[in-house]
Amino acid sequence: MGTDPIPVLTKLSDSPHAIASPDEDILGRKVTDRSGTEIGKVGDLVIDENEQRVRFLILEHGGFLGIGGKETYIPVDAVSEVTDDLVHIDRTRDDVAQAPGYDPELLDQNEYYGSLYSHYGYTPFWGAGYVYPRFRP
Repeated sequence: MGTDPIPVLTKLSDSPHAIASPDEDILGRKVTDRSGTEIGKVGDLVIDENEQRVRFLILEHGGFLGIGGKETYIPVDAVSEVTDDLVHIDRTRDDVAQAPGYDPELLDQNEYYGSLYSHYGYTPFWGAGYVYPRFRP
């Protein structure tokens, strides 16, 4: 993971920050995989407090009528396009389903973020040479 410390990351819903413009708000939008299949919706965003940038989408999926659903973190780097109604990612439904789960009692937050970047095949945002993705949620 490198020797650089990972900045403090917070769910947008747990922070005092707000999305600047309603046009930029992707919360609640449906998320599709690279084949166009709907895989869930954006339930929250994880932001870097220092740089005020989105680092992860929290995808809500599964369950029925809000019961038994699951949250999966997806690096913002996976976003390939944002439209008025949808957020498209460049990964498959299986990639998302096989992503590491997060349990704060079992796994250090920094270790978890590192495992996510490894799973999805992206350079971690705290690493040298990282470039913020073109599509910004």
